[in-house]
Amino acid sequence: MLSMNSNNESSRIYVLIAATLAVFVTPFMGSSLNIALPSIGAEFEMDAVLLGWINLAFLMASSTFLVPFGRIADIYGRKRIFTIGILVFTLSSVLCAVSTSGTMLIAARIVQGIGGSMIFGTSVAILTSVFPVGQRGVALGINVAAVYLGLSLGPPIGGLMTQYLGWRSIFIVNVVLGFAVFILVLWRLKGEWAAARGEKFDFWGSLIYGVMIITTMYGFSLLPELSAAWLILVGVAALVAFVWWELRVQSPVLHIDLFRRNVVFAFSNLAALINYSATFAIGFLLSIYLQMVKGFPPQIAGLILIAQPVVMAVVSPVAGRLSDRIEPRVLASAGMGITAVGLAFFIFLDGQTSMVFLIAGLVIVGLGLAIFSSPNTNAVMSSVDYRFLGVASATLATMRQIGMMLSMGIVMMLLALFIGRVQITPEYHDLYVKAMRVAFIVFAVACFGGIFASLARGNVRNNDVIAVPQESND
Repeated sequence: MLSMNSNNESSRIYVLIAATLAVFVTPFMGSSLNIALPSIGAEFEMDAVLLGWINLAFLMASSTFLVPFGRIADIYGRKRIFTIGILVFTLSSVLCAVSTSGTMLIAARIVQGIGGSMIFGTSVAILTSVFPVGQRGVALGINVAAVYLGLSLGPPIGGLMTQYLGWRSIFIVNVVLGFAVFILVLWRLKGEWAAARGEKFDFWGSLIYGVMIITTMYGFSLLPELSAAWLILVGVAALVAFVWWELRVQSPVLHIDLFRRNVVFAFSNLAALINYSATFAIGFLLSIYLQMVKGFPPQIAGLILIAQPVVMAVVSPVAGRLSDRIEPRVLASAGMGITAVGLAFFIFLDGQTSMVFLIAGLVIVGLGLAIFSSPNTNAVMSSVDYRFLGVASATLATMRQIGMMLSMGIVMMLLALFIGRVQITPEYHDLYVKAMRVAFIVFAVACFGGIFASLARGNVRNNDVIAVPQESND
């Protein structure tokens, strides 16, 4: 397939629209689903830990396949994998909507996670392929804003749908949106991007990588059980085996040199991992807090939670534009610090906390995340050679997904320690609040430490490995 001429402005716009709509759908569904979790738990009689698996199953599947699909996209075509991912995600949404048990829903979420890995492993790489360095920050800022817009609209719309149409309606809406994006891609995206065409795919490296992700994350979710330690040890052994293999194979699924010799890439990804580990579980924790402890209906809970992502959606494009002019490490580090301050607000939540106080915390966290995310993404994608854009995009997305899993893993471990595997009924509300406050202490401390990881990356514009080609010659 002929490559798209990246100097064609209208082609760039269609690429931006398609990528932006695709990355809107997943967070929209996820944030909507957070509001619906109490209703799902009531219908399927699922305890708090099992409810967490509705999110964790998606995250584990997407994390496992992100890097392999990023590499496959570099070899066989980023648009091709992107398109298949949208179709898989949409069809699995149908399965979620017709689920008859918690087990079936979790299984469908695993398939959905595989589709999501294809989308998030390629969308940023496609944008970076067609937008030059001077315009890249703006495009990535809009892309990040779409993620946050999905997070913004999810709680209020999800709350309304859950309250009046039932939780299954959330997945039906995503089916409609998914098919709309699929048609747009087939209709308007005529080019292809495969900068590593002809190179071999590292099957064994991908398999070891998958074992590493699954055993480590599943083991972490089982803490404090003894079996968790064995699974984590297997994960660590798989990590050692993965690094050993990738350093010796001719066409690795993940070039370890990207971490060993590229300080900007390594520390930008570490900063993303810390940031998402500290912030993803906010929606999960506060959704249950608002509905079960404070007694708000889903609609009102959704309207309250909208405060954070609205700020993120508004500020992200501005932060992306600034990152084309100001060193990303300065902006991203400031954003990490602001996020830590917002997280500290939630440490003081209890049954009598005013909504003004909670919303203030959400606004501060939203501001911090917006100032961090776009510049950090720009730093990662501007620090690698053109033929590694798919792997770089997938690696960054993997850091995000693993961070999300760690965030949920910490929460599930604390819920198991404080409450146990029971439904959160009124007699457990005080214990839930205690577990939630401990979680936010852990998150605030982690985010504060992330400031130093963000500062340690150095300057992007002084980095030796910069993506230079802007046109594909495949």
